[in-house]
Amino acid sequence: MSWVGSLKKMSIKRDDPYQTIGVSGVAVGTQLTVLARMSERRLRQVSIVAGKSSTLYNFRRVFRKIEMQPSKSQGKKVVLAYSGGLDTSVAIRWLQERYGLEVIAVSVDVGQPGNMDEEVKRAKDIGAANAYAIDAKEEFAESYIFPSLKANAMYEGAYPLSTAIARPLIVKKLVEVAEKEGASYIAHGCTAKGNDQVRFDVSIGALAPSIEIIAPMREWVMTREEEIEYARVGKIPIKVKKETPYSTDENLWGRSAECGVLEDAAQEPPEDAYEWTTAPAKGPDKPEYLEIGFESGVPVSLNGTKMKPVALVQKLNEVAAKHGVGRIDHIENRLVGIKSREIYECPAATVLIGAHIDLEKLVLPRDLLSFKSIVEQKFTELAYDGLWFSPLRESLSAFVDKTQDVVSGTVRVRLYKGSSVPVGRSSPYALYTTSLATYDKGDKFDHTAAKGFIYVWGLPLRTIATAHRSKVKMGEPSGTVVGKVRKRTK
Repeated sequence: MSWVGSLKKMSIKRDDPYQTIGVSGVAVGTQLTVLARMSERRLRQVSIVAGKSSTLYNFRRVFRKIEMQPSKSQGKKVVLAYSGGLDTSVAIRWLQERYGLEVIAVSVDVGQPGNMDEEVKRAKDIGAANAYAIDAKEEFAESYIFPSLKANAMYEGAYPLSTAIARPLIVKKLVEVAEKEGASYIAHGCTAKGNDQVRFDVSIGALAPSIEIIAPMREWVMTREEEIEYARVGKIPIKVKKETPYSTDENLWGRSAECGVLEDAAQEPPEDAYEWTTAPAKGPDKPEYLEIGFESGVPVSLNGTKMKPVALVQKLNEVAAKHGVGRIDHIENRLVGIKSREIYECPAATVLIGAHIDLEKLVLPRDLLSFKSIVEQKFTELAYDGLWFSPLRESLSAFVDKTQDVVSGTVRVRLYKGSSVPVGRSSPYALYTTSLATYDKGDKFDHTAAKGFIYVWGLPLRTIATAHRSKVKMGEPSGTVVGKVRKRTK
């Protein structure tokens, strides 16, 4: 049956300002865009025999997710954060059909796997008016990873913020393209249950408050099967990955996995949840030692060889992963108010943060270390909660940067069967002095000063005890005495 022929058999209510097509089934030989262009019509109770298959496609559910929305958006530009996957590939067509927007696809490389050139071509094949591939790995390392490393950022003491700190950089690139293209909207593929939607929306608002936000995944709520069928019927070229039970995200600083069997928090994660790291028990039987050089809190060398930021992190990921280092099984408190079970693989982050903390202990005084730990916790929470561009986060980073003036030196780390342990450290700014710490010959500590120090240090407590004791009548002990009292023998 032709498309024109099928339209002639439809009954249309004329008394409805939004005309309703009421047929039970239509054989469709054209793209869904034909239906989508019928703005101001709502299709109800329509099933479609999609293409030549015999599978009934419930179009009543799907059409309300793609039908044209008459609005001021028609003909304007939207910049889409494009990953090349199923969700954002379908989103290109959806944004065109639902809002009549001209789509500009932007892929930002922060160290994730994939071919950026292929993603640009796919976006244009789907119908994007323009597509950008932006290599942001160096900026990610220097302006996001290393500031977080200086702050020893570990959310809830476990998660090195690998995904969280990549989002503000991606938003920054989206805004730059939006300003260049004169776009009125920015779109992303975040869902309504995760933290990333907050990070995207809040960061966009901080950098470009006049740009409106569209989040297709919060509006259409399609299943994976519906998306694939929508793409097939609409002839959208997609790259569907091998079916996996996990939702994953990867970048230079780490990999995350959730969903599937991982949602059972009582069960040990299966080995197939990990991709980067070797099972610790199957790691090399001999430990491997690394020497990491730091300058002002930033790692600059491995085993004496100077390296650029991205290359250094990539090399550490490779070496540490071989020993099973960086596996994290974490019950996480999401910003949206739910707990989630997350599996992370962060080999380089685990090694570098551990080494950095160890070097700080060598060169920073006790009171500064104590106060910095408070700052670190707040910094981490702000970054996790999507407030990277807030004045408070920037101010805390300024404080942290000052503390790093003397955090220079070398840390020796042992990698073995899933562990990364600092076993040696040195620095020209070391506050550790052997002559003061030793109990052997060469001890320069003035032992006679200890008594006077203890007297002064304990004086407030003795003063309090004396004052309180003088106001309390001292008599026989009250209460029940349990047990026998032995007489004192001579």
